[in-house]
Amino acid sequence: MKNRLSFTFVLLPFLLLGCSTGSAPGGFEGSGPVRIGYSNEAPFAYYDNRTGQLTGESVEVTRRVLEKMGYTRVEGVITEFASLIPGLKAGRFDLIAAGMWILPPRCREILFSEPLSCILQGMLVREGNPLNLQSYLDVTRHESARLGVVAGGVELMFARAAGIPEARLFIFPDQPSAVAGLQAGRVDANAGPAPAHRDLLRKPSATGLEAIDPFVQPRAAGLPARTCSGIGFRKEDQRHRDEFNRHLTAFIGTPEHLELIRTFGFTEAELPSGMTAEELCAGAP
Repeated sequence: MKNRLSFTFVLLPFLLLGCSTGSAPGGFEGSGPVRIGYSNEAPFAYYDNRTGQLTGESVEVTRRVLEKMGYTRVEGVITEFASLIPGLKAGRFDLIAAGMWILPPRCREILFSEPLSCILQGMLVREGNPLNLQSYLDVTRHESARLGVVAGGVELMFARAAGIPEARLFIFPDQPSAVAGLQAGRVDANAGPAPAHRDLLRKPSATGLEAIDPFVQPRAAGLPARTCSGIGFRKEDQRHRDEFNRHLTAFIGTPEHLELIRTFGFTEAELPSGMTAEELCAGAP
């Protein structure tokens, strides 16, 4: 999908899908809906064709918190992952809910909420793991192994830190495209968040794929192996970010929250466990 095109979905209070007219200004101060920027990657944020709803762990947690803040109208704006931060800064949407990891370079661009979840990395391969890959370094060592990653994702940083040659790195606009590339044989492995792989493997569309198990977690200077996601805000929206945080921290770990995230394959093991956005922005390991 080209960056200039976006498909916009309106999520009304009872999750009825409608079309955005763009007649009312959006944002926290306007009378229109709060606009959520997202990239199509289950289980974090995606448009579910079966139900006609914008959903996902990051989206649903954000929606619950916004409701507690008094915002009952939410509009989703889809874009490529690499365009999320530029789109937020340009005012195309009001926040990012897309399973985006809190990393120091991103913190210099935008504000983050407190973490929603902290997860491990993983890799998908074709059934039987034909190249016997167990890590990023295995991809580097194998003379012909090709790795698929999503543009703008932390996986590209891990891949380059592991020394994988650029000629064997294939960058896709989103996770569905990367998975399709693996199934079509364009790449030999697809790197991504472990929960996203767990969610995918539950679906018929994952025919012929498996997750590497055990998988050796990557290490790279300045990047934690266990990455934590947060909701992105513009720098000028600190007041709204702070209010969001007050409701978010009271919600995370409650029975209501745990029931919600189980729908998307998350467990208590993925809870932030005391990690803070301030620590992550400072480069905490």
